[in-house]
Amino acid sequence: MSTMGRIAALALVTLATTAGMPGRADLAPGRPPEVAPKVPNATGPQEAEVVAVVIDQRTQNPVVLLRGKRDHRQLTMTIGAAEATGIAVPLQGVTPPRPLTHDLFLSLFGQLKVSLTRVVITDLRDDIYYATVHLSGAGGDLTLDSRPSDAIALALRAKVPVLIEPRVFDKGAPDSILPRPYI
Repeated sequence: MSTMGRIAALALVTLATTAGMPGRADLAPGRPPEVAPKVPNATGPQEAEVVAVVIDQRTQNPVVLLRGKRDHRQLTMTIGAAEATGIAVPLQGVTPPRPLTHDLFLSLFGQLKVSLTRVVITDLRDDIYYATVHLSGAGGDLTLDSRPSDAIALALRAKVPVLIEPRVFDKGAPDSILPRPYI
């Protein structure tokens, strides 16, 4: 098996083994859903932790789990298998022997003397998440439209903050009865 095949297999095994592993308290029958407290006077996007990439037991699709650092609200976004690998590889601390696409972009940024400063998940409209990547260089600052999965994969590799606008938490609440949107 090739090295890239081993990395992909590792990412998928990680996804499969961590999927649907609730805590003991989550197993209690009739347990009300957790509701994170609203933080007064908190405005603007908040930094989020990329908690994990797992398989949604209901849909059997990979999802990325994010949790706000300010108010601990959670956001779950359905992603594809390739996107899951792009996020899971740096999340697990794996360094591929050859650069993956996101590694290539960061290498390109470095050669161009441009730095990724942050990524922001900006909106959820018509079941589609939107994000921006923020770059800084000698020529000034630049904001680019991005898929959230790509933005998250870049942020993890560059060790920069992932920010989420409050409206995204509001629209993409995990206890929603609607199916989870794809990115």
